[in-house]
Amino acid sequence: MPSEETDNPIEDTSMYANIYSFMGVPFSRNFLSDKFDAFVMGIPYDLATSGRAGTRSGPTDIRQASANLRWEENRWPWEFSLQDRISVADYGDIQYCWGDSDEMLREVESHSAQITGAGKTLISLGGDHFVTLPLLRGHAATYGELALIHFDAHTDTYDDGDKYNHGCMFQRAPEEGLINPEYSIQIGIRTDYDRSIHKFQVIDAHQANEQTVEAIIESVRQRVGDKKIYLTFDIDCLDPAFAPGTGTPVVGGLTSSKVLRILQGIADLPIVGFDVVEVSPAFDQSQITSLAGATLALQFLYMVASR
Repeated sequence: MPSEETDNPIEDTSMYANIYSFMGVPFSRNFLSDKFDAFVMGIPYDLATSGRAGTRSGPTDIRQASANLRWEENRWPWEFSLQDRISVADYGDIQYCWGDSDEMLREVESHSAQITGAGKTLISLGGDHFVTLPLLRGHAATYGELALIHFDAHTDTYDDGDKYNHGCMFQRAPEEGLINPEYSIQIGIRTDYDRSIHKFQVIDAHQANEQTVEAIIESVRQRVGDKKIYLTFDIDCLDPAFAPGTGTPVVGGLTSSKVLRILQGIADLPIVGFDVVEVSPAFDQSQITSLAGATLALQFLYMVASR
């Protein structure tokens, strides 16, 4: 089992043995140590799900799927080895009393604020998309108001009065002063929303599939300006052909290839936090959705390392 004493944890390239942590990195919660630059944290929560549940199993399955990525010395097309530039630890999963959404909110906000406040980068694995709200609270406590880059099939700006709803976070976050919609952009949207009051820039799925990667990157750059950025990735942004294991799949989404190229093209932007959410393993017996989630999390680590 990986431990904090492991000198070079990513050297174990087995795709099936000792699969406990993300990419085989050591487990640690010592965010005050100079030993680690970034932490991967799981949030096994799906009590705010409106449709098919199961994303509480997402963090564990993403870790399992990450073993498929361990054999490469560096992830193509990056031209350096991750461990040569940053040191990563797996923070483990956030624990809360089952059924207690308020405790989950407090715990996630507290842990994320402490990690980012110590100058570390946090990569979070959901869980349903509601977990992004406390993550934004924790990051905003460190960085102030943020811009948001949001990949999704849904805007998640719905205001139906529910306290716990994985479709309301980006209605609540601007109200709380966590993000500024005027500097935020949503990519891959292909469900209905009220355009008369919607303040986020939207590159919908048709546009995202028709535009070049370079055009999308330029739109993102122009929108976020010079603000610190939080990046949230709902796995249902991808077409169900690439990510069937999710609670609310919507056909007509983006390809995994295009998304990875967009992310690589914005690697130099001041993105201070990242999450990948809504992976629901029970609806994908082939684990390709979890593999996509693991690849996105690893992509973000390379983005951080490239800076």
